[in-house]
Amino acid sequence: MAKIKKALTKTQKQARKDAKADRQKKYEWIFINGKQVRIKRSPTIDGIDEDEFIERNADPIWLHQNEMWEYIDTDEEQPSFKEEENDELPF
Repeated sequence: MAKIKKALTKTQKQARKDAKADRQKKYEWIFINGKQVRIKRSPTIDGIDEDEFIERNADPIWLHQNEMWEYIDTDEEQPSFKEEENDELPF
């Protein structure tokens, strides 16, 4: 004889719905070698990737304190300390 399926209660339906929403926030589906695979999502802040958020909002002192030197913006035109070239002798 076949087993009779019972309908889920409201609380069970809500629990399943909440669990599904939580899984969708934590994981994303991608294709690897033609197979669908679930992987963890990269962390985001306000919908922006974590590294991009740091680049936009961090000041150089904070970046230096946290050893994130690759994100520190350096000026390409740094003052040079070369003496001016003159044909005259300095003395």
